[in-house]
Amino acid sequence: MKRKTPAKEAPVVDPALLAEARRSAGADRAVPVRKCEVCGGEVTVLSGAHAGEDLCWVCRRLKISAWRDADLQASTGGE
Repeated sequence: MKRKTPAKEAPVVDPALLAEARRSAGADRAVPVRKCEVCGGEVTVLSGAHAGEDLCWVCRRLKISAWRDADLQASTGGE
């Protein structure tokens, strides 16, 4: 006995609309992505004092934590 193949269903989303959505979503990535100097991850864009740093958010948080630890050790006399 032959298997019955299911009938082709019409697409849920119009292919022209889907193609337009894909093109518009790709436009957001037109800006080149910078890489983190430490881990190679995607750099978060900042303004202000940290604008020149090429660090991802994880490496930036680790750097801030290291500064806090160093300041705490310096204030307690390095014990």
